[in-house]
Amino acid sequence: MAFNNMARRAMSTYSKVLTKTSINPNVLNAKYAVRGEIVLRSIEHAKALKSNHNLPFNSIVSCNIGNPQECGQKPLTFPRQVMSLLDYPELLKSPAVKDIFPTDVIERAGKYMDNISGGIGAYSHSKGVEVVRQEVASFLEKRDGFSADPEDIYLTDGASPGIQNTLNMIINGKQDGIMIPIPQYPLYSAAIALLGGTQVGYFLNEDGGTEIDRIELDRALKEAREVNNLNVKVMAVINPGNPSGQCLTYEDMEGILKFCHDEEIILLADEVYQENIWQSENPFYSFKKVLRTMEKEGKLPQGDVELFSYHSVSKGFLGECGRRGGYMEMVNIVSIIYIFGLLYDYTIKQKQTNNNYYKTYIYIE
Repeated sequence: MAFNNMARRAMSTYSKVLTKTSINPNVLNAKYAVRGEIVLRSIEHAKALKSNHNLPFNSIVSCNIGNPQECGQKPLTFPRQVMSLLDYPELLKSPAVKDIFPTDVIERAGKYMDNISGGIGAYSHSKGVEVVRQEVASFLEKRDGFSADPEDIYLTDGASPGIQNTLNMIINGKQDGIMIPIPQYPLYSAAIALLGGTQVGYFLNEDGGTEIDRIELDRALKEAREVNNLNVKVMAVINPGNPSGQCLTYEDMEGILKFCHDEEIILLADEVYQENIWQSENPFYSFKKVLRTMEKEGKLPQGDVELFSYHSVSKGFLGECGRRGGYMEMVNIVSIIYIFGLLYDYTIKQKQTNNNYYKTYIYIE
């Protein structure tokens, strides 16, 4: 009987359904360089280094992605301790918890347990846990000096899913153009290709410190609309820049917002590197702060320019790339729009000087 079954399998005329020619061609067109062929080759070399090998080197330094903890950055004590109590809340009931964890850690974990129904392993609101969104809103108000509504904030599995979900909502087909900086973080080109849209590249001005030039924006937009007949819907800006590292001047940001208003283009502000600034000439300003200030000063009509902004716990002092956490804020977006939200809850509430762990907020060797 076993032999007959093997024979029947050997003579099968079954044709594989999922092949290179049958899958969505957008998947084949999407290229995500930071996870591409060079990275795969480095993984092969890393495996070889663990055994007998004849490679002319003995170690590999991964520079394809910003991954602070792999490069030696120590995880911060405070959030890790809070998360440990949330992962195993029975510890909060133990008399010994006060001997193990500082008071502010216990208080923070208790606050979350009181406000998160079912604990962090349960499904939450599609926008994310409300208490965390309230803390994000508080952070934004302190940063920008303008109010923030928790109902306009979505907690995301890092910044990338927020950007992908936004593009997924906006792109209807090949005729939809998305302006992205060149050079760019390849999430944008990959997501646009995967969703079937068209990339419209605008080049950063290297002679001007990789600034964004209005003349170049006009050129890219005119070519997209008049030559390629595209419906340009979105402009993505990475500030501080990735990989270029520049921080836009306040005047440049005003110009970008004016451009988006004049041309009726949605602005996507990727601001995940706002804590990673390595120069003192141009401080970081969020696009929301600049937009709200322009509206207040009468430089732009109130409520016109549509803005999506993104931040992440993967960068800055936290560097929690593997833990996954971030948020997206919508500004001047019509209320009918809803976007899929949370896969992970995390707080970005700033540490105060009277916290027990203020001195270890930034790890010092």
